[in-house]
Amino acid sequence: MALQNIGAANSDDAFYRYKMPKMITKIEGRGNGIKTNIVNMVDIAKALARPASYTTKYFGCELGAQSKFDEKSGTSHVNGAHDTAKLAGLLENFIKKFVQCYGCGNPETEILITKSQMIQLKCAACGFVSDVDMRDKLTTFILKNPPETKKGSKDKKAMRRAEKERLKEGEMADEEQKKIKKEVKKKGSSTVKDGSTKPSTKKKASASDDDHVSPTHSQVDEKEDASQEDGDDDIQWQTDTSLEAARQRIQEQLSAVTADMVMLSTNEPEKNGKIATKASNGSQNGDSPNYSTLVEVKAILNKGVGAKDLQSHLAALPASAQDKTNALFEALFEGIEKGFGKEVIKKKSYLAAAVSMEEGSQLLLLGAIEAFCMKSTSSALKEVALILKALYDADVLEEENVLQWYQVGTKGVNKDSKIWKNAKPFIDWLQSAESESEEE
Repeated sequence: MALQNIGAANSDDAFYRYKMPKMITKIEGRGNGIKTNIVNMVDIAKALARPASYTTKYFGCELGAQSKFDEKSGTSHVNGAHDTAKLAGLLENFIKKFVQCYGCGNPETEILITKSQMIQLKCAACGFVSDVDMRDKLTTFILKNPPETKKGSKDKKAMRRAEKERLKEGEMADEEQKKIKKEVKKKGSSTVKDGSTKPSTKKKASASDDDHVSPTHSQVDEKEDASQEDGDDDIQWQTDTSLEAARQRIQEQLSAVTADMVMLSTNEPEKNGKIATKASNGSQNGDSPNYSTLVEVKAILNKGVGAKDLQSHLAALPASAQDKTNALFEALFEGIEKGFGKEVIKKKSYLAAAVSMEEGSQLLLLGAIEAFCMKSTSSALKEVALILKALYDADVLEEENVLQWYQVGTKGVNKDSKIWKNAKPFIDWLQSAESESEEE
């Protein structure tokens, strides 16, 4: 069966993950009884995660004709002879109104009915809640026939919890077996010692030194094993918690970029001293290094430098990579109060050029987004999920780097910031998509 991308705006994207079957129609009957049968309506509705009765009823409302969907046979009929192209256009309108997220355009949404009988769409990617226009005729049908609640996610969570409990019980049983084996070996070694000393005491009175019986190899091995086990029990393992050891472990476990993001409490006095010296130097020179970098980046953009030539201009600036990325993001989006997701899509080529400068630059970009959103005057904090989704769809950010940035940030100094709470819907969507791909 031929497939197509969901949504007309994504028709040219060959790597778009959300697809649906192409509509197939068939004219049946004659005269006043002529009908149009949408043959694969069930498959289309399944791809859109909507009941097939919704799409069939929408066709009837828009065409002013009677429509009916048979739940038992799965057939969808609309009275009258209608072209496939006309019905496909109506289906596209249905997707825009009742399927796609109004914020990011993702079709992975869920229909919610509020207490005040209003219909909303909750996006699983960015967490945006869209309000459906209640003037549409289909809304009354949806209120009378609400969608079924999903129970699969709860069942999956229960299965995962049961699996974890089972693994814990297995580990506890293994530890008990090891303890029992150690006790058996200790008892066996003690009985061997008692049996070997008794005959030697009897022979000391009557026999010479040559008549002593030497212990067998098995007895010697058992004694050595018992002594080694006793020695291991007496050893106390400790971890070096000094500042130098902690720094060394960070450098070994993390990359060069993420190591800069990790901040130790013992290192705060040194960093405060460095910040103080930088501030004093900046006050003497008149401008701080970050501000001067921002001015230079703004000057580059004001000259009309394109995204292709931006990389060479940024490389010539005498500043750190993080300062350059922070200055670029602030220069591009400073003063924007609403519609950050759309602005990010418009200027994604500049961010893609910054990301391609060196390894680890995606984490630098994520750090710049974090620094920009955490400013008191920034309103991008509310739309951080939309920003991440837009950059992820544009292949500027990869899944591994986003998850790594989120895990480090939620455990760092700014773990109480609202940016992590606002970004969590997108992170949950990434992790759920990863788990679904692993299951497949």
